[in-house]
Amino acid sequence: MLTAAATGFATGLSLILVIGAQNAFVLQQGLMRAHVFWVCLTCVVSDALLISIGVAASGSISVAYPQAIGVLKFAGAAFLVVYGALSLRRAFRPGSLRVTERGVGSLRATLLTCLALTWLNPHVYLDTVGLIGAVSTGFSGTGPKVAFALGAILAEFIFFFSLGYGARLLAPVFARPGAWAVLDVLIALVMWSVAATLFLEF
Repeated sequence: MLTAAATGFATGLSLILVIGAQNAFVLQQGLMRAHVFWVCLTCVVSDALLISIGVAASGSISVAYPQAIGVLKFAGAAFLVVYGALSLRRAFRPGSLRVTERGVGSLRATLLTCLALTWLNPHVYLDTVGLIGAVSTGFSGTGPKVAFALGAILAEFIFFFSLGYGARLLAPVFARPGAWAVLDVLIALVMWSVAATLFLEF
């Protein structure tokens, strides 16, 4: 159970650490101190739903199509290897994230933007439903799968709320290209370690 939760946490954290539109929006709201709690909560709840769907769907697939599990594991491992390689490549070409402060909008408009950045982003489905679901197939039984999903969701919770409320501290740090290089190297190592566990199961 602990191993499943730790793997879920590491997988979820390594995926969400890759900066994207959703993360940049959370960072921006944190810098402006605008609706930070609700933005972070929206991201966590959205990703928690997608992670749950991914883990549950992988279980259904394993019952209906046992041969599909091997394909899922291989595809997930291969994707992690490529993802890690891309992170490592970014480490040698680091850049800085520029977040421009804009006028603070209404809570409704802010949440609609947050939902659009989450649910209309195809990479979210690939990461949460596809990849996390594939990695979860390495654990059998309801208990370990639930632990895996909770570990991944906990990573989302910690990351988004830390990013939102720690934005004013993080922004100056990640204005330096070297900080992104270190982060990308760590992401690559985590990705490859998870991929290795999947490959070893073949």
